[in-house]
Amino acid sequence: MNVQERFLHYVSFDTQSDEHSQTTPSSLKQLKLAEALVDEMKAIGIEDAYVDEFGIVYGTIPATTKKDVKSIGFIAHMDTSPDMSGRDVKPRIVKSYDGSDIVLNEELGIKMGVHDFACLQEKIGEDLIVTDGTTLLGADDKAGIAEIMTMAETLLQENREHGKICLAFTPDEEVGRGTDHFRIPEFGADIAYTVDGGEVDCVDYENFNAASAEIQIQGLSIHPGSAKDKMINALLVAMEFHSMLPVQKNPAYTEGYEGFHHLTDLHGECEHAYMSYIIRNHSEELFEQQKAEFQRVADYLNQKYPENTIQLQIHDSYANMRTIIEKDMRIIELVKTSMKQIGLEPRSMAIRGGTDGARLTYDGLPCPNLGTGGYNYHGKYEFASIQEMQKSVELLLKIVENNVQEA
Repeated sequence: MNVQERFLHYVSFDTQSDEHSQTTPSSLKQLKLAEALVDEMKAIGIEDAYVDEFGIVYGTIPATTKKDVKSIGFIAHMDTSPDMSGRDVKPRIVKSYDGSDIVLNEELGIKMGVHDFACLQEKIGEDLIVTDGTTLLGADDKAGIAEIMTMAETLLQENREHGKICLAFTPDEEVGRGTDHFRIPEFGADIAYTVDGGEVDCVDYENFNAASAEIQIQGLSIHPGSAKDKMINALLVAMEFHSMLPVQKNPAYTEGYEGFHHLTDLHGECEHAYMSYIIRNHSEELFEQQKAEFQRVADYLNQKYPENTIQLQIHDSYANMRTIIEKDMRIIELVKTSMKQIGLEPRSMAIRGGTDGARLTYDGLPCPNLGTGGYNYHGKYEFASIQEMQKSVELLLKIVENNVQEA
Protein backbone atom coordinates (compact mmCIF):
# COMPACT_ATOMS: atom_id res chain seq x y z
CA MET A 1 0.00 0.00 0.00
CA ASN A 2 1.10 3.56 -0.60
CA VAL A 3 0.81 6.26 2.05
CA GLN A 4 -2.56 7.49 0.79
CA GLU A 5 -4.07 4.00 0.81
CA ARG A 6 -2.76 3.33 4.29
CA PHE A 7 -4.14 6.57 5.63
CA LEU A 8 -7.61 5.97 4.18
CA HIS A 9 -7.58 2.51 5.76
CA TYR A 10 -6.50 3.74 9.19
CA VAL A 11 -9.15 6.47 9.42
CA SER A 12 -11.81 3.76 9.09
CA PHE A 13 -10.94 2.78 12.68
CA ASP A 14 -12.73 4.76 15.39
CA THR A 15 -9.97 5.40 17.94
CA GLN A 16 -11.30 8.36 19.91
CA SER A 17 -9.75 8.51 23.37
CA ASP A 18 -11.79 9.21 26.51
CA GLU A 19 -10.49 11.78 28.99
CA HIS A 20 -12.95 10.61 31.66
CA SER A 21 -11.91 6.96 31.53
CA GLN A 22 -9.54 5.49 34.10
CA THR A 23 -8.52 2.51 31.96
CA THR A 24 -5.40 2.14 29.83
CA PRO A 25 -5.94 2.63 26.98
CA SER A 26 -8.79 4.98 27.77
CA SER A 27 -10.97 3.38 25.07
CA LEU A 28 -10.74 -0.27 24.13
CA LYS A 29 -11.49 0.51 20.48
CA GLN A 30 -7.95 1.85 20.13
CA LEU A 31 -6.76 -1.74 20.52
CA LYS A 32 -8.44 -2.71 17.24
CA LEU A 33 -6.11 -0.41 15.32
CA ALA A 34 -3.17 -1.53 17.47
CA GLU A 35 -3.79 -5.17 16.61
CA ALA A 36 -4.24 -4.34 12.92
CA LEU A 37 -0.93 -2.48 12.92
CA VAL A 38 0.88 -5.43 14.50
CA ASP A 39 -0.52 -7.73 11.81
CA GLU A 40 0.56 -5.32 9.09
CA MET A 41 4.02 -4.84 10.58
CA LYS A 42 4.60 -8.58 10.66
CA ALA A 43 3.31 -8.89 7.09
CA ILE A 44 5.91 -6.41 5.80
CA GLY A 45 8.74 -8.09 7.72
CA ILE A 46 8.86 -6.53 11.20
CA GLU A 47 9.00 -9.86 12.97
CA ASP A 48 9.09 -8.67 16.58
CA ALA A 49 6.05 -6.38 16.38
CA TYR A 50 3.67 -6.62 19.34
CA VAL A 51 1.16 -4.64 21.37
CA ASP A 52 1.80 -4.53 25.11
CA GLU A 53 -0.70 -4.62 27.97
CA PHE A 54 -1.06 -0.82 27.83
CA GLY A 55 -1.98 -0.73 24.15
CA ILE A 56 1.40 0.52 22.89
CA VAL A 57 2.64 -1.02 19.64
CA TYR A 58 6.39 -1.67 19.36
CA GLY A 59 8.53 -3.06 16.56
CA THR A 60 12.11 -2.88 15.27
CA ILE A 61 13.89 -3.15 11.95
CA PRO A 62 17.42 -4.49 12.56
CA ALA A 63 20.35 -2.50 11.20
CA THR A 64 21.74 -3.40 7.79
CA THR A 65 24.84 -1.21 8.07
CA LYS A 66 28.09 -2.26 9.71
CA LYS A 67 28.75 1.32 10.80
CA ASP A 68 28.31 2.32 14.42
CA VAL A 69 25.30 4.62 14.10
CA LYS A 70 22.59 5.80 16.44
CA SER A 71 19.35 3.86 16.46
CA ILE A 72 16.45 6.08 15.41
CA GLY A 73 12.89 5.86 16.67
CA PHE A 74 9.72 7.07 14.97
CA ILE A 75 6.55 7.52 17.01
CA ALA A 76 2.94 8.41 16.19
CA HIS A 77 -0.29 8.11 18.17
CA MET A 78 -3.34 6.05 17.33
CA ASP A 79 -6.07 7.95 19.17
CA THR A 80 -8.09 10.85 17.85
CA SER A 81 -9.30 13.85 19.82
CA PRO A 82 -12.31 13.69 22.17
CA ASP A 83 -13.31 17.10 20.77
CA MET A 84 -15.21 15.59 17.84
CA SER A 85 -16.37 12.17 16.74
CA GLY A 86 -14.00 9.98 14.75
CA ARG A 87 -16.63 7.31 14.10
CA ASP A 88 -17.70 6.44 10.56
CA VAL A 89 -15.31 8.90 8.92
CA LYS A 90 -16.17 9.48 5.27
CA PRO A 91 -13.03 10.91 3.64
CA ARG A 92 -13.18 12.48 0.21
CA ILE A 93 -10.32 13.45 -2.12
CA VAL A 94 -10.38 16.89 -3.69
CA LYS A 95 -8.05 16.45 -6.66
CA SER A 96 -5.93 19.34 -7.92
CA TYR A 97 -7.46 21.81 -5.46
CA ASP A 98 -8.32 25.04 -7.32
CA GLY A 99 -8.24 27.55 -4.45
CA SER A 100 -12.00 27.94 -4.00
CA ASP A 101 -14.19 27.17 -0.98
CA ILE A 102 -14.53 23.43 -0.40
CA VAL A 103 -18.08 22.17 0.15
CA LEU A 104 -17.82 19.44 2.77
CA ASN A 105 -21.50 18.69 3.12
CA GLU A 106 -23.98 20.30 0.75
CA GLU A 107 -27.00 18.93 2.59
CA LEU A 108 -25.89 20.44 5.91
CA GLY A 109 -24.49 23.59 4.35
CA ILE A 110 -20.96 22.99 5.65
CA LYS A 111 -18.06 24.41 3.68
CA MET A 112 -14.40 25.14 4.36
CA GLY A 113 -13.89 28.73 3.28
CA VAL A 114 -10.63 30.18 2.06
CA HIS A 115 -11.22 33.34 4.09
CA ASP A 116 -11.44 31.33 7.30
CA PHE A 117 -8.57 28.95 6.52
CA ALA A 118 -5.73 30.85 4.88
CA CYS A 119 -3.58 27.71 4.68
CA LEU A 120 -5.75 26.55 1.78
CA GLN A 121 -4.17 29.14 -0.50
CA GLU A 122 -0.86 27.32 -0.13
CA LYS A 123 -2.41 24.02 -1.25
CA ILE A 124 -3.57 25.01 -4.74
CA GLY A 125 -2.82 22.18 -7.17
CA GLU A 126 -2.48 19.57 -4.42
CA ASP A 127 -4.80 16.63 -3.75
CA LEU A 128 -6.55 17.15 -0.42
CA ILE A 129 -8.30 14.56 1.74
CA VAL A 130 -11.25 16.19 3.53
CA THR A 131 -14.18 15.16 5.75
CA ASP A 132 -17.91 15.15 5.06
CA GLY A 133 -18.38 17.77 7.78
CA THR A 134 -19.81 15.41 10.40
CA THR A 135 -16.58 14.04 11.90
CA LEU A 136 -12.94 14.90 12.21
CA LEU A 137 -10.60 13.27 9.69
CA GLY A 138 -7.96 11.65 11.88
CA ALA A 139 -4.86 13.02 10.16
CA ASP A 140 -3.83 13.72 13.75
CA ASP A 141 -2.17 11.31 13.88
CA LYS A 142 -3.06 8.55 11.46
CA ALA A 143 -1.21 10.46 8.77
CA GLY A 144 1.90 10.04 10.92
CA ILE A 145 1.26 6.31 11.30
CA ALA A 146 0.77 5.92 7.54
CA GLU A 147 4.00 7.77 6.80
CA ILE A 148 6.05 5.76 9.28
CA MET A 149 4.64 2.46 8.02
CA THR A 150 5.27 3.39 4.39
CA MET A 151 8.84 4.39 5.25
CA ALA A 152 9.34 1.08 7.05
CA GLU A 153 7.97 -0.97 4.15
CA THR A 154 10.22 0.89 1.70
CA LEU A 155 13.32 0.18 3.79
CA LEU A 156 12.49 -3.50 3.94
CA GLN A 157 11.49 -3.92 0.30
CA GLU A 158 14.47 -2.06 -1.12
CA ASN A 159 16.97 -3.40 1.41
CA ARG A 160 18.46 0.06 1.96
CA GLU A 161 21.42 0.58 4.25
CA HIS A 162 20.29 1.86 7.63
CA GLY A 163 20.86 1.65 11.34
CA LYS A 164 18.43 0.09 13.78
CA ILE A 165 14.95 1.55 13.33
CA CYS A 166 12.53 1.52 16.26
CA LEU A 167 8.81 2.07 15.76
CA ALA A 168 6.08 2.81 18.30
CA PHE A 169 2.42 3.73 18.09
CA THR A 170 0.84 5.01 21.28
CA PRO A 171 -2.72 5.36 22.58
CA ASP A 172 -4.17 8.29 24.53
CA GLU A 173 -1.88 11.09 23.36
CA GLU A 174 -4.88 13.38 22.98
CA VAL A 175 -5.76 13.00 26.66
CA GLY A 176 -2.19 13.52 27.85
CA ARG A 177 -1.37 9.90 28.71
CA GLY A 178 0.43 8.74 25.60
CA THR A 179 3.74 8.05 27.31
CA ASP A 180 2.54 7.16 30.81
CA HIS A 181 3.60 3.55 30.23
CA PHE A 182 6.14 3.99 27.43
CA ARG A 183 9.16 1.73 27.94
CA ILE A 184 12.17 3.61 26.62
CA PRO A 185 14.68 0.77 27.23
CA GLU A 186 12.51 -1.75 25.38
CA PHE A 187 11.89 0.75 22.59
CA GLY A 188 15.64 0.71 22.01
CA ALA A 189 16.22 4.06 20.29
CA ASP A 190 19.06 6.50 20.98
CA ILE A 191 17.12 9.39 19.44
CA ALA A 192 13.55 9.61 18.20
CA TYR A 193 11.04 11.75 16.35
CA THR A 194 7.31 12.02 16.78
CA VAL A 195 5.54 12.41 13.45
CA ASP A 196 2.62 14.46 14.71
CA GLY A 197 2.93 18.00 13.35
CA GLY A 198 1.47 19.97 10.47
CA GLU A 199 3.66 21.41 7.72
CA VAL A 200 6.26 18.94 6.44
CA ASP A 201 8.97 21.61 6.24
CA CYS A 202 8.83 22.14 10.01
CA VAL A 203 10.88 20.43 12.70
CA ASP A 204 9.61 21.48 16.08
CA TYR A 205 11.47 21.21 19.36
CA GLU A 206 9.76 23.88 21.41
CA ASN A 207 6.38 23.24 22.99
CA PHE A 208 4.18 24.54 25.76
CA ASN A 209 4.70 23.95 29.44
CA ALA A 210 1.36 22.41 30.35
CA ALA A 211 -0.84 21.92 33.39
CA SER A 212 -4.44 21.06 34.15
CA ALA A 213 -6.58 22.70 36.81
CA GLU A 214 -9.67 21.17 38.42
CA ILE A 215 -11.98 23.26 40.58
CA GLN A 216 -14.64 21.79 42.84
CA ILE A 217 -17.12 24.40 44.13
CA GLN A 218 -19.32 23.64 47.13
CA GLY A 219 -22.48 25.73 47.21
CA LEU A 220 -25.44 25.87 49.57
CA SER A 221 -28.83 25.11 48.09
CA ILE A 222 -31.97 26.39 49.75
CA HIS A 223 -35.44 27.22 48.51
CA PRO A 224 -35.10 30.47 46.56
CA GLY A 225 -38.11 31.87 48.40
CA SER A 226 -36.15 31.87 51.65
CA ALA A 227 -32.63 32.16 50.26
CA LYS A 228 -31.73 35.68 51.39
CA ASP A 229 -28.30 35.76 53.05
CA LYS A 230 -28.17 31.95 52.97
CA MET A 231 -27.92 30.57 49.43
CA ILE A 232 -24.54 30.13 47.76
CA ASN A 233 -25.12 29.24 44.12
CA ALA A 234 -22.11 27.17 43.03
CA LEU A 235 -22.79 27.97 39.38
CA LEU A 236 -22.60 31.69 40.05
CA VAL A 237 -19.37 31.20 42.01
CA ALA A 238 -17.99 29.32 39.00
CA MET A 239 -18.89 32.25 36.77
CA GLU A 240 -17.21 34.58 39.25
CA PHE A 241 -14.07 32.44 39.31
CA HIS A 242 -13.77 32.54 35.53
CA SER A 243 -14.46 36.27 35.36
CA MET A 244 -11.53 36.96 37.68
CA LEU A 245 -9.01 35.32 35.35
CA PRO A 246 -7.35 37.58 32.75
CA VAL A 247 -9.66 37.67 29.73
CA GLN A 248 -6.73 38.27 27.35
CA LYS A 249 -5.43 34.80 28.21
CA ASN A 250 -8.41 33.06 26.64
CA PRO A 251 -7.18 31.00 23.65
CA ALA A 252 -9.15 33.04 21.11
CA TYR A 253 -7.00 36.08 21.94
CA THR A 254 -3.58 34.40 21.83
CA GLU A 255 -1.04 33.34 19.21
CA GLY A 256 2.67 32.64 18.80
CA TYR A 257 4.40 32.62 22.16
CA GLU A 258 1.37 33.91 24.08
CA GLY A 259 0.15 31.55 26.77
CA PHE A 260 -3.46 30.83 27.62
CA HIS A 261 -5.89 29.18 29.99
CA HIS A 262 -8.79 27.27 28.45
CA LEU A 263 -12.02 26.30 30.19
CA THR A 264 -12.70 22.77 28.96
CA ASP A 265 -15.58 21.71 31.21
CA LEU A 266 -18.20 23.41 33.37
CA HIS A 267 -21.17 21.65 34.87
CA GLY A 268 -23.14 21.51 38.06
CA GLU A 269 -26.11 22.87 39.93
CA CYS A 270 -26.73 25.23 42.83
CA GLU A 271 -25.24 22.88 45.42
CA HIS A 272 -22.09 21.88 43.56
CA ALA A 273 -20.19 22.84 40.42
CA TYR A 274 -17.12 21.53 38.63
CA MET A 275 -14.70 23.35 36.31
CA SER A 276 -11.63 22.13 34.46
CA TYR A 277 -8.99 24.15 32.64
CA ILE A 278 -5.81 23.57 30.73
CA ILE A 279 -2.97 26.05 31.32
CA ARG A 280 -0.28 26.62 28.69
CA ASN A 281 2.82 28.80 28.23
CA HIS A 282 6.19 28.43 26.49
CA SER A 283 7.92 30.48 29.19
CA GLU A 284 8.48 28.61 32.43
CA GLU A 285 8.35 31.87 34.40
CA LEU A 286 5.05 32.99 32.86
CA PHE A 287 3.69 29.46 33.24
CA GLU A 288 4.29 29.62 36.99
CA GLN A 289 2.63 33.04 37.10
CA GLN A 290 -0.46 31.68 35.36
CA LYS A 291 -0.79 28.86 37.88
CA ALA A 292 -0.37 31.39 40.69
CA GLU A 293 -3.25 33.44 39.22
CA PHE A 294 -5.54 30.45 39.67
CA GLN A 295 -4.43 30.04 43.26
CA ARG A 296 -4.96 33.74 44.03
CA VAL A 297 -8.52 33.62 42.69
CA ALA A 298 -9.26 30.48 44.71
CA ASP A 299 -7.83 32.04 47.88
CA TYR A 300 -9.86 35.22 47.41
CA LEU A 301 -13.13 33.34 46.89
CA ASN A 302 -12.44 31.16 49.92
CA GLN A 303 -12.17 34.36 51.94
CA LYS A 304 -15.33 35.85 50.44
CA TYR A 305 -17.38 32.68 50.91
CA PRO A 306 -17.20 29.98 53.61
CA GLU A 307 -13.85 28.20 53.90
CA ASN A 308 -13.28 25.42 51.36
CA THR A 309 -15.98 26.68 49.02
CA ILE A 310 -13.28 26.36 46.36
CA GLN A 311 -11.05 23.31 46.13
CA LEU A 312 -8.35 23.79 43.48
CA GLN A 313 -6.00 21.12 42.21
CA ILE A 314 -3.31 21.88 39.62
CA HIS A 315 -1.32 19.10 37.98
CA ASP A 316 1.65 19.63 35.66
CA SER A 317 1.31 17.63 32.43
CA TYR A 318 4.54 18.18 30.46
CA ALA A 319 7.35 20.70 30.03
CA ASN A 320 8.96 22.58 27.14
CA MET A 321 11.54 20.24 25.59
CA ARG A 322 13.61 23.09 24.14
CA THR A 323 15.72 23.25 27.30
CA ILE A 324 16.90 19.68 26.72
CA ILE A 325 17.12 19.61 22.91
CA GLU A 326 19.28 22.74 22.70
CA LYS A 327 22.02 20.98 24.66
CA ASP A 328 22.75 18.86 21.58
CA MET A 329 21.28 20.14 18.32
CA ARG A 330 22.61 17.32 16.12
CA ILE A 331 19.18 15.69 16.17
CA ILE A 332 17.76 18.88 14.63
CA GLU A 333 20.60 19.41 12.17
CA LEU A 334 20.09 15.87 10.84
CA VAL A 335 16.52 16.80 9.92
CA LYS A 336 17.39 20.20 8.44
CA THR A 337 20.10 18.70 6.23
CA SER A 338 17.67 16.02 5.06
CA MET A 339 14.98 18.59 4.30
CA LYS A 340 17.29 20.66 2.13
CA GLN A 341 18.32 17.59 0.16
CA ILE A 342 14.72 16.85 -0.82
CA GLY A 343 13.89 20.44 -1.74
CA LEU A 344 12.39 21.74 1.50
CA GLU A 345 13.43 24.94 3.25
CA PRO A 346 13.50 23.92 6.93
CA ARG A 347 11.64 25.89 9.56
CA SER A 348 11.13 25.55 13.28
CA MET A 349 8.05 26.81 15.05
CA ALA A 350 7.01 26.96 18.67
CA ILE A 351 4.36 24.26 18.99
CA ARG A 352 1.16 25.65 20.45
CA GLY A 353 0.48 22.31 22.04
CA GLY A 354 2.41 19.29 23.16
CA THR A 355 3.53 15.93 21.85
CA ASP A 356 4.47 12.58 23.32
CA GLY A 357 8.03 13.62 22.50
CA ALA A 358 8.06 16.37 25.11
CA ARG A 359 7.73 13.91 27.98
CA LEU A 360 10.04 11.38 26.37
CA THR A 361 12.71 14.08 26.01
CA TYR A 362 12.60 14.77 29.74
CA ASP A 363 12.68 11.03 30.41
CA GLY A 364 15.98 10.74 28.54
CA LEU A 365 14.98 10.13 24.91
CA PRO A 366 15.46 13.28 22.77
CA CYS A 367 12.36 13.46 20.61
CA PRO A 368 11.47 16.53 18.50
CA ASN A 369 8.42 16.62 16.25
CA LEU A 370 8.05 16.31 12.46
CA GLY A 371 5.12 17.32 10.25
CA THR A 372 2.57 15.03 8.62
CA GLY A 373 0.89 17.26 6.04
CA GLY A 374 -2.29 17.43 8.12
CA TYR A 375 -4.11 20.66 9.01
CA ASN A 376 -6.98 22.02 11.13
CA TYR A 377 -6.77 19.20 13.65
CA HIS A 378 -9.54 18.19 16.07
CA GLY A 379 -12.54 19.17 14.00
CA LYS A 380 -14.62 18.81 10.85
CA TYR A 381 -12.35 21.12 8.86
CA GLU A 382 -9.36 18.82 9.27
CA PHE A 383 -7.68 17.88 6.00
CA ALA A 384 -4.47 16.31 4.72
CA SER A 385 -2.40 16.91 1.60
CA ILE A 386 -1.48 13.73 -0.25
CA GLN A 387 1.61 15.39 -1.74
CA GLU A 388 2.82 16.47 1.70
CA MET A 389 2.23 13.00 3.09
CA GLN A 390 4.37 11.62 0.28
CA LYS A 391 7.02 14.25 1.05
CA SER A 392 6.98 13.21 4.70
CA VAL A 393 7.78 9.63 3.71
CA GLU A 394 10.64 10.93 1.55
CA LEU A 395 11.94 12.96 4.50
CA LEU A 396 11.85 10.01 6.91
CA LEU A 397 13.81 7.90 4.43
CA LYS A 398 16.36 10.67 3.93
CA ILE A 399 16.84 11.05 7.71
CA VAL A 400 17.53 7.33 7.97
CA GLU A 401 19.96 7.52 5.03
CA ASN A 402 21.85 10.52 6.39
CA ASN A 403 22.13 8.94 9.81
CA VAL A 404 24.37 6.35 8.12
CA GLN A 405 26.13 8.72 5.71
CA GLU A 406 27.16 11.12 8.47
CA ALA A 407 28.51 8.40 10.76
